[in-house]
Amino acid sequence: CSSLAIGTTTGYRLFSLSSVEQLDQVHESNEIPDVYIVERLFSSSLVVVVSHAKPQQMNVYHFKKGTEICNYSYSSNILSIRLNRQRLVVCLEESIYIHNIKDMKLLKTILDTPPNPTGLCALSINHANSYLAYPGSATSGEIALYDGNTLKAACTIPAHDGPLAALTFNSTGSKLASASEKGTVIRVFSIPGGQKLYEFRRGMKRYVNISSLVFSMDSQFLCASSNTETVHIFKLEHLTDSRPEEPPTWSGYMGKMFQAATNYLPAQVSGMMNQDRAFATVRLHISGQRNICALSTIQKLPRLLVTTSDGHLYIYNLDPQDGGECVLIKKHSLLGSGKMEENKENDLQPPLPQSYAATVARQSSVPSTSTMPGYSEDGGALRGEVIPEHEFATGPVCLDDENEFPPVSI
Repeated sequence: CSSLAIGTTTGYRLFSLSSVEQLDQVHESNEIPDVYIVERLFSSSLVVVVSHAKPQQMNVYHFKKGTEICNYSYSSNILSIRLNRQRLVVCLEESIYIHNIKDMKLLKTILDTPPNPTGLCALSINHANSYLAYPGSATSGEIALYDGNTLKAACTIPAHDGPLAALTFNSTGSKLASASEKGTVIRVFSIPGGQKLYEFRRGMKRYVNISSLVFSMDSQFLCASSNTETVHIFKLEHLTDSRPEEPPTWSGYMGKMFQAATNYLPAQVSGMMNQDRAFATVRLHISGQRNICALSTIQKLPRLLVTTSDGHLYIYNLDPQDGGECVLIKKHSLLGSGKMEENKENDLQPPLPQSYAATVARQSSVPSTSTMPGYSEDGGALRGEVIPEHEFATGPVCLDDENEFPPVSI
């Protein structure tokens, strides 16, 4: 969550998200019009672009050098692209292509997937756990889990009754969150086992379109936004495990009786009782527009970021202790002062903001001298040219993002 990419009718733009007050544009390209997919490899110079002019072609660029690394064409329109340090995944309506990101070689084609008209899929950003999730059925909420490293199917998760609408992994690839087209219940599963860990109720009064589902980098929070004006943030905690011993009051006694009763009730009923409400919320000034959310740490404080399809970025403060209503602290225009902000909804189609990798690979005992031209890793900074070869190996170690990649002061 250290940068933002937007596609426009004239090309695409990349922004660094290191400051609340100032939005730094890292790059702007007007070479390809009508860009509807733009995915950046974390904060590197590698960017993947798809245009309405050639919707079946994927273009991979080194934007700092202004060169094209390669391009691939597919049998039908490209609906989504996901990438981490090991894999690049291209999702079509009825097939998925998995490339090795080091040389862009095609490793695997998953054919005859259930019809997936929105290109719904998720790829773990932790390349040591390159799990891929996509709909396993067009009529039910079944999730197909695929291991992108071993190139084998992992398991199938019966997540919802209705068709899926949103999927997202946490930063380590150990949890997967999902929502159905109804949008009323969000579930979190363990990976790769597929056991249900959490169940959150977004609302019961009306069905909604979940447009964005994202974990915080520490996996403590899960954010869901939709076509309504409310953004929900859930806290992933087991209250029954951490709650201190309650005093012997009537309400405490009844609470324990209620918990004990869930062990004897049908699973569907007890599951409803164990659902949690939102820990924090945001009321947007607009509704009905497509929006993308991210939970990030900017200037050492937790923030909620909301990008809307009319070309604005909203930054809110999130209270990690008490939650409640998040406070809007800054609004940025992504279109620039010289451009009229009258774009239609499809003018701006920002992808899910790629979180900065919580892990990189452990360097081998014999340092490799080879590097991959064009891949710079700089935490949103404007410097650097290559990612060393060892960073693409397996065996991740955690980095302290703030110390390793300090924010850039302009």
